[in-house]
Amino acid sequence: MTMHTAPEIQEMGCHDARAEVRAVVETACRLRSGHARRFREDALLVTSELTSNAILHGGGLTRFNARIEDGSLLVQVSDQSMTAPHHVHHNPGQPGGFGWMITQRLASHVCVDIQPDGKTITAVLALP
Repeated sequence: MTMHTAPEIQEMGCHDARAEVRAVVETACRLRSGHARRFREDALLVTSELTSNAILHGGGLTRFNARIEDGSLLVQVSDQSMTAPHHVHHNPGQPGGFGWMITQRLASHVCVDIQPDGKTITAVLALP
């Protein structure tokens, strides 16, 4: 299990979180097939979207955790905001606006836990 808490991730960014997810998936699953490569790419995309949104919109990444549990990859991202993610009407003149939709589409389950000091989003991706 790979776990990071606030003091360790003060300098952590999307690239670091993606590296952690890649390591967890590769070590736990030894993924080599076409389905496995697609799973890895989906997991990395969900990780990028959640961590970048925590950094851009959530006041910063406060906790990150990626682990294999019960045949699924769990990616947990915490930030300082108590505002739940929501769908944004896409403006063709503006980049972005697809992260939450992408996360919900690729994950088999997404949970948002709002606490007084921020929120944790858990995305569950079933292993192939």
